[in-house]
Formats: sequence, C-alpha cells, structure tokens
Amino acid sequence: MTNDLDSPETRYATSDGLSIAYQVFGSGTQDLVMIPPIVSHLDATWTIDLAYARMLRRLAQTFRVIVFDKRGQGLSDSF
Repeated sequence: MTNDLDSPETRYATSDGLSIAYQVFGSGTQDLVMIPPIVSHLDATWTIDLAYARMLRRLAQTFRVIVFDKRGQGLSDSF
C-alpha cells in the first residue's frame, strides 16, 4: 500500500488445484490473519466497506495483516 487510498496487491495461493486470493500488508513483526465475514471480496472491501477498510489500515500499523477470500467467494476460485 502506497497511501491510505490504495488497496494492497492481490496475490494467489493454490489449494487443491484452486486459486485462493489473498492480500498481505502492514509493517508489524507479528502476523494477524483476518478471517473474512460470511461474504467477502478483497477488491470491494477497500471501496465499499470503508469502515472495515479503516480498521484494516489501523491494524496494519501494528501487525502484518493477511486477508483472503474463501473458496467460491470474491476473487477465489469456486469449488
């Protein structure tokens, strides 16, 4: 993230042949994995749910934050 308005780079990991979308950001020495709510979409989080995005940015000041889209949601492959 280069400034407060940018969203982090989306990356992909492979699990059972499917791509799982995730983002890693923040400057802390400890990792914090955020489990997404019932429905998630990494890109939409930064533009639609501004309160959640603000919370993630605050956490990134203390932690290295890892967020992901579950299988079949957002940018991750379907089952």
